Amino acid sequence: QAQLVESGGGLVQPGGSLRLSCAASGFIFRMYDMTWYRQAPGKERELVASISSRGDSIDYADSVKGRFSISRDNSKNTVSLQMNSLKPEDTAVYYCKARYLAYWGQGTQVTVSS
Repeated sequence: QAQLVESGGGLVQPGGSLRLSCAASGFIFRMYDMTWYRQAPGKERELVASISSRGDSIDYADSVKGRFSISRDNSKNTVSLQMNSLKPEDTAVYYCKARYLAYWGQGTQVTVSS
């Protein structure tokens, strides 16, 4: 079955950067669009970024445009999220997910605080 393992989260000061990674297995990674979601305490999970199976189509939530960058490496079955100019409101658990597959990883905590 599909498995997704996120890593790279941590505590960072406002204005700082983090790079999240997601290692995928158990499905044909190169055939699926990949997404990053986040869920802050007391809020619904929201879509942050998506990338098409070949990496030629990318979308971002308005709240992260210009600050976050999604990328993928189909040779390594990984998808990454580069997060710059982080704000306290970016604090959340971040998850990667293959579009149209109902599997979630355990997530990685990102905390932006001084």
